[in-house]
Amino acid sequence: MTRAYVLITTEIGRGDDVYKTLGEMEDVREVNIVAGTYDIVAIVESQSARDIGRIVMDRLQRIDGVMSTVTLMAIR
Repeated sequence: MTRAYVLITTEIGRGDDVYKTLGEMEDVREVNIVAGTYDIVAIVESQSARDIGRIVMDRLQRIDGVMSTVTLMAIR
């Protein structure tokens, strides 16, 4: 199983909506609204790094209110 931490910037006022949508996604294991440079951190797990890339690009980045993402692949 491969894990990634996805740092998400949302449009102003859309953090709760994005948080709720992420929480309903099958491959998203945990979601936290955070203070700082990013608005949300999501933990995503799948079978491979390629699968995680597809999840981020095809699903997370298309959520209404998501402005940008940064994906950190766990290596250990």
